Amino acid sequence: MIDWENLKVLILDVDGTLYSQSRLRTKMLFALLKYYLVRPLQLKELLILYFFRSEREKRAGYCSNNLENEQYQWCAAKVSAPLKKIQAVVSKWMFEFPNPYLYDCRYPELYPFLQLVKKHQIKIAVYSDYKALDKLKELKIDADLVVASTDASINCLKPKPLALFYIMQKLEVRPEQCLYIGDREELDGACAASAKIRYLNINKRKAGSLYTGLTKSLENANKII
Repeated sequence: MIDWENLKVLILDVDGTLYSQSRLRTKMLFALLKYYLVRPLQLKELLILYFFRSEREKRAGYCSNNLENEQYQWCAAKVSAPLKKIQAVVSKWMFEFPNPYLYDCRYPELYPFLQLVKKHQIKIAVYSDYKALDKLKELKIDADLVVASTDASINCLKPKPLALFYIMQKLEVRPEQCLYIGDREELDGACAASAKIRYLNINKRKAGSLYTGLTKSLENANKII
């Protein structure tokens, strides 16, 4: 049971929580194959994408003074490519090209839930390890606060809870007034636990059912609107 009456902030992860990553990855796989099969001399760029993600995954919970730049340096050490090249490839294939596909990969059941959340004057915060503003724009989701692990005010990857403390401070709420929804127990769940925030994990096969259930629960809540 969720105490909707006292809930002030809904915190959402992005990838895998707002849309189906498996559907997006299928679309991206075909796009990458189509692009690089006729450009074999550029196949090294696929290694850049692989090592950029894998090096980040190895450093869960990592904190620094300049995470935004360091993430590219980790990749550069693996592929011996200039930082500008790495940044360009990552920007194109991870932060730009996928965006037009996001809306088709969305969980449609999420939207009635978010509308009801706003109706109940519950604020929406979004927290992702990656920059999320452009993704939210494509998904047609408005948030009161958007935070990324690479923001200068955070500089810590999940599951370190620094971003959740930042959200609570900015929105002036306590942990018991928040609900965090994510898709990775070892990252999102651990992050929420460290901040003492209630957490719900998306079952990727039943994401729609979860959002539908939350909508019905909130509809039945005895809260004056």
